[in-house]
Amino acid sequence: MKKILSLLGISLLLFACNHTRNDERNTDRSAYDVITEKCYVYREFKPVSNPLTDSVLQLRKELTDYLDQHQYKRHMAGKDSLLFRRENGQEVIIELPVPQDIWEQSTIIVFDPLKNPLFVNLHKGTAQLEHYIQAK
Repeated sequence: MKKILSLLGISLLLFACNHTRNDERNTDRSAYDVITEKCYVYREFKPVSNPLTDSVLQLRKELTDYLDQHQYKRHMAGKDSLLFRRENGQEVIIELPVPQDIWEQSTIIVFDPLKNPLFVNLHKGTAQLEHYIQAK
C-alpha cells in the first residue's frame, strides 16, 4: 500500500511540475522587450538643453562609458515592459512608468544573465556598477 501511495504521490508531483512548465512556455511574451544578454537598457529621448538636463546627461554618459568599457552592450528599450531572463531560467518583469522628469528619462538598468537587474542611481557614480560587476 505504501508503494502505491508513493507512486501516486510522485506521479502527481511530476504532473504538477510539468503543467507549470508548459504554462510558462505558452505565456505570450510579445508585449515584452525580452532581454537575455549582458547589457544595459536605456530610453532614447530628445532632451531640451538646459543646465539640469546637461548635467544629468553628463552623468548618464559617464556611467554608460564605464559599462561599455566592461563589455556591456547597449540596448535601447523598445517597449515599456521589460522581461529579463536569467541564465537559470528565472524571469524578472519590469514595467517602466511614463517618465515624469529628466532623471526618469535617463534611467539605466544593467543586466547580467547570472544576476538580477540593477537600477542605476545616477547620483552614486560608478561605485555601484563596480559592486554589481564584481558580485558573483
